[in-house]
Amino acid sequence: MKIRKTPRPAAPPAEDIKVKTETPRPDSKPRPAPSRTTGEHQASQTLRLFFAFKVPGDVSTPLAESQRHLRGNWRAVRADQLHITLAYLPAVPPDRVADLKRLGTRLTEHLPPMQVRLRGTGYFPNEGSPRVWFVKAEAEGLNELAAELRVGLKELGIATDDLPFKAHVTLARKKGPAPRVSPLLFDLGWQAGNMALIRSTLRKTGPIYDTVSTFRLRGAANGQPPAVSEEMTPSAPSPSQETP
Repeated sequence: MKIRKTPRPAAPPAEDIKVKTETPRPDSKPRPAPSRTTGEHQASQTLRLFFAFKVPGDVSTPLAESQRHLRGNWRAVRADQLHITLAYLPAVPPDRVADLKRLGTRLTEHLPPMQVRLRGTGYFPNEGSPRVWFVKAEAEGLNELAAELRVGLKELGIATDDLPFKAHVTLARKKGPAPRVSPLLFDLGWQAGNMALIRSTLRKTGPIYDTVSTFRLRGAANGQPPAVSEEMTPSAPSPSQETP
């Protein structure tokens, strides 16, 4: 007995097969571009400032000559930028600059000029792994002024660094492998009669310093009458000029 097999129907050509696909609908609302983080936004809207005593030209010149001993990847601080930092303010809103001016005026109003002396060189954080080469500074009343600045800044709610104050003038910063410089001693000094509020703008080639305001130490010294009050320098530049 023979069994007849019913032939299966042939499959349709490939081009006749239609596949139903769904075309994704475009978003009705475009996605907003990612915004900058809060920290980046705040950094672009704040100023880097510090209170300091500037080193006068007749003292900065011999200090600059000592920088000739540097070798390797040390970056020397320019002679016209040498200073003693009293308080560093890394992020100050522009509208708080007026408060800083009032603080500087109040603290120097009855403070007499200081006799600053420079001594020997040293390293931060230590000689074994130096990052900063500096010369030590000292003056009667210098530590007290730095402490009063920190108290005043805390009352204003303006952040400063938490490092203990050590009066010094930074001579160079280490940017890579570099040999240490043998200790040097200086017999230099000056009468500091003005404290400055300075703005620091960072650049790849080094910081740019602009004096925001100057405060004369108006207290009586050695029985002399107090200094006559004088106007402060112009206010801080616009924050739009700063590139962090």
